[in-house]
Amino acid sequence: MIPIDTLDKLFATWFSIGELCAPLTEAQWKTPTACPGWSVQDIMSHLIGVESVLAGAKPTTHRSVPHDYVKNHIGEMNEHDVDARRSLAGAEVLAEWNEIVAKRSAELRANDDAYFATPMMTPIGPGTVTDYLNIRVLDCWIHEQDIRRAINIPGHQSGSAAEHTVDRLMRTLPIVIGKRAATPEGDSVNFCITGPVQRSVFFTVTNGRAGVVDTPPKKIRTTFSIDSNTFLALATGRTTADATTSHWSARGDKDLALRIAQNLNMMI
Repeated sequence: MIPIDTLDKLFATWFSIGELCAPLTEAQWKTPTACPGWSVQDIMSHLIGVESVLAGAKPTTHRSVPHDYVKNHIGEMNEHDVDARRSLAGAEVLAEWNEIVAKRSAELRANDDAYFATPMMTPIGPGTVTDYLNIRVLDCWIHEQDIRRAINIPGHQSGSAAEHTVDRLMRTLPIVIGKRAATPEGDSVNFCITGPVQRSVFFTVTNGRAGVVDTPPKKIRTTFSIDSNTFLALATGRTTADATTSHWSARGDKDLALRIAQNLNMMI
């Protein structure tokens, strides 16, 4: 089946990134971001590199010098794409972005059900082209927000791509609440995201594992409230619990809430 909804989210995010970056000055392109070692331009270079390979291009033969912020093989491959474009002007990188986005949009619109069901390896394991595109929405939207925070131009914080990303990041909450934050057996947590994307989910620990419960438990050990922008930043390791204390709050067990905030990062 053609994932029309996923494609709409992806195309909207690509358009938003291009529109955001079109008027940037060279100084803005070179602004450092919360991604270690990367500027705004570096993030765009990373997005181009991944999309080019998905379009069928061979990976770059350029090799970056080692950096201490590169922690794994995926990070190493990403760094090669980024470093290959560091000598370019921002406008040149933007032109390449617009070119690859136009190419990929046309390719994706032209393909059929069989193409989207094609097996392929995704960043989280074996899947299909559709599975990869669902992850791609998350990746592109997260990096758009990285750029926006760096140059202080907020936007695109709500809507389908934002909701898609928040919902996928929330899949890690059972591990965070049950294992990492060590919520006691039988106790429950109400995890509230207050907006722009709004969510309220209840978790109860049973047999050492936290799971979602549909009916609100009678007793809640803590209600943890956080805005979706801060949740994004913590869940992707862009900031820390201590640096964001004014953006999240707890009603009930505050020590448990702090452990939850401290352990939200589940990104590699």
